[in-house]
Amino acid sequence: MKVHRFLSISAVLLSVTFAPALIAQSPPPPAVEPGAAQLALVTVPAKGGAKLTVTTPAFAQMGDIPFENTQYKGNVFPGLAWTGAPKATKSFVIIMQDADAMRNGAPIFHWSMVNIPANVMKLDAGMAAPPAGAAYGPNIRGATQPYMGPRTPAGPKHRYHLQVFALDTQVDAGALPTFEALTAALKDHVLASGEVIGLGQAMAP
Repeated sequence: MKVHRFLSISAVLLSVTFAPALIAQSPPPPAVEPGAAQLALVTVPAKGGAKLTVTTPAFAQMGDIPFENTQYKGNVFPGLAWTGAPKATKSFVIIMQDADAMRNGAPIFHWSMVNIPANVMKLDAGMAAPPAGAAYGPNIRGATQPYMGPRTPAGPKHRYHLQVFALDTQVDAGALPTFEALTAALKDHVLASGEVIGLGQAMAP
C-alpha cells in the first residue's frame, strides 16, 4: 500500500515538473511560409543549381534552435559549416532570414556576413567577430550588423534559413546598406548555395 501511494505521489510530481515544458512548446510552423518566394536562395539562385551542404552543431535540419542562440537568452552564434564549394569560389556570403514573418512586405532579415575567404568553410559556435578578411553585412537594423538571433513571437514556430552562397567574386562590403543591395551584388555571381533551417519559438515567461 505504501509503495502504491509513493508511486502515485511520484507520478503527480513528475507531471507537475514537466507540465511547464509541455505548455511552453510552440505548435509547428504552418505549411506555407509567406515569404518563401523572397528568400535569397530563390531570388539569387546558383548557376546550374549547384548545391552546398550546410550544417550547424547547434541543431539538426528543421530542429529546434536552442534558446542560447536566440535573443531570448544569450544571442550566441550557433556555429556553421559547409562543404561542396566549387574550385572557382572566391568568397562566401551568409544570409539569415525568417520567411514566416514579414516586415514591409519581405521576410525578416536577421543577419549576414560577406567576403568570407574561400578557404574558410566553418564558423565556430560563439564566434565573436568575423574571420580575417570577412565582414558583417546588413540586416533589418542597417549596415554592418552582428549576429541577430531569433526572437520568435508567441504562436507557431518560425523557420530560420541560414543560407550560404559560394561566389566567383568578392563584394564591396561598404556599399551594402540593405538586403536589396546585398542580393544585387550577388546576382550572376553565385556558383553554389545551400542552407540549414532551424525552428525558433517563443520562450515561456
